Amino acid sequence: MMKVLVPILAFLAITDGLIRVPLMKFKSLYEQLLEEGQLKNFLTNQQLNSDGSYNEPLLNYKDMAYFGQISVGTPPQSFYVHFDTGSTHLWINSVYCKSEACTMHHLFNPEASSTYYSNGQPFSVHYGTGSLTGVIGYDTVSLQGLKVTNQEIGLSTNEPGNNFARPLHDGIMGMGFKQPGGMTPIVDTMIQENLLEEPIFAFYLTNSPGHGSEVVFGGVDPTHYTGEIHWVPVAPGSHWQLVMESFEIDHQETGWCSDGCSAIVDTGTSLLTCPPQFVNELYQKIGAQANEYGDYVVDCNNLNNLPTLTFIMNGAHLHLEPSFYTLVYHLNTGEKYCRLGIEGSHEEYRDGQPFWTLGDIFIRQFYTVFDQGNTQVGFAKVAS
Repeated sequence: MMKVLVPILAFLAITDGLIRVPLMKFKSLYEQLLEEGQLKNFLTNQQLNSDGSYNEPLLNYKDMAYFGQISVGTPPQSFYVHFDTGSTHLWINSVYCKSEACTMHHLFNPEASSTYYSNGQPFSVHYGTGSLTGVIGYDTVSLQGLKVTNQEIGLSTNEPGNNFARPLHDGIMGMGFKQPGGMTPIVDTMIQENLLEEPIFAFYLTNSPGHGSEVVFGGVDPTHYTGEIHWVPVAPGSHWQLVMESFEIDHQETGWCSDGCSAIVDTGTSLLTCPPQFVNELYQKIGAQANEYGDYVVDCNNLNNLPTLTFIMNGAHLHLEPSFYTLVYHLNTGEKYCRLGIEGSHEEYRDGQPFWTLGDIFIRQFYTVFDQGNTQVGFAKVAS
């Protein structure tokens, strides 16, 4: 399928001035086990580690993810990477890595690329559920019809544990703002090399498995949204961090953001995360109940009666409807299973304000534009 789509998309990129990278949505381990009726057995058989935590399959089993294909080197070597606005590093699995996690992925071979070079500088990345170390190199990175030369790339040499073993992607492409002393994000290189008509990129995410979602570089696609784009300024140098003025449940003010709330817009986070000091109250107001899997679930026959969640940013009222913040699974038994795509944030406050993460759950309802030139994020309701 990809071999058919690539030339078509490359033609579109030329005709409308946009670089389009199709994103694929894969079923998570959680979805597969739930639909097959094996989730309870999976959880029952998990063994706790000595520190009280579960092994990685349980850490990541609820993840949903969107991956896009890039090519690295000359001749090009292809990889699926996670396009992540919540980080800055571009890294891929490499032949230098002997960790068990690396054996489950395509590996980049720098010796097979005539355009690769490196001075051997090391790098390390620490995420919420994993870390890795490696060496920095430089090579050509291709995204559809766009070629980015001399791009700084991290080649993994050690990926401890299993955190990066099960995910289907072969690396992560960070799209946050460059950090002092950090690696140069690929969007910065695109801008430096004058490859984009405008210094922006935009995400369109659907809930459908497979194709349909995309990230666009250099502009926006008006066919993917309706109405106007509402712009919200972000803190310079942040991972797309903005301020929420208010938060409403069923159009009623909660008071949770009376002094403002801090939020990041993060394509690398699957769910919507709420400040942990408020999340139980949010579950209660929605009417969700915890079940044996640790999920907060709702009656699938009552979705239309659940409250709308409203995020007020820079004067715009962005309404997140229950059909978007609820995840519906179709079981092999013919029944439906409906859980909230909401969980508690990993920290209560950031910069002194209650902290939210606007992940894929939020972005699926709002076409999201990242304007690096003007340090702002734009939101518009997705076209139905």
